[in-house]
Amino acid sequence: MSLIRIRKKLLNIETIYHEGGPDAPVPLKLGAIACVIANPFAGRYVEDLSPLVRDAREMANEMVPELIAALGGNDRIEAYGKGAIVGLNGELEHGAIWHEAGGWAMRAVLKEALAIVPAAKAVATAGFRLQVPLHHIRAAYVRSHFNTIDIGVVDAPRPDELLYVLAMSTGSRIHERLGGLRVAEISVNDGQR
Repeated sequence: MSLIRIRKKLLNIETIYHEGGPDAPVPLKLGAIACVIANPFAGRYVEDLSPLVRDAREMANEMVPELIAALGGNDRIEAYGKGAIVGLNGELEHGAIWHEAGGWAMRAVLKEALAIVPAAKAVATAGFRLQVPLHHIRAAYVRSHFNTIDIGVVDAPRPDELLYVLAMSTGSRIHERLGGLRVAEISVNDGQR
């Protein structure tokens, strides 16, 4: 029996044409998919969190293809990230469950995904806005792809809920021009450079 009980799912796609300069030749798409679920551990300490890790991974396996499709397909994804907001009756470790469940689900599907999936998490009230970090899927040091996407829901998470989010983008920041390792220069293939 699954511990996952989804109250709502959100899918958000942003299309960015410019950041005050000229229009980009190809607009940047940022996407986030989130599920708000009941926290089976709310209000109590549970030593073994692995059953929720397992069940959350199954949920993530369903979320990943939906987000990729909304962004135009697997070959378009260049950056990713994940995050969790834990309702006030939970603990930060309930958000940390998403590190393995959400991260591995994305890396299993995305071609050439070698970089660790960056993350943010917080214990907070409904309506809290979480800045989910993004970086390049092949190399974490590709500075042009350092970005964030904002996620939050007016009525979630309730005190006994969790909000788990996966995020992806189709490219670098619009008008990025601060140098550093370029995508074309990725050569070590160690997830960093």
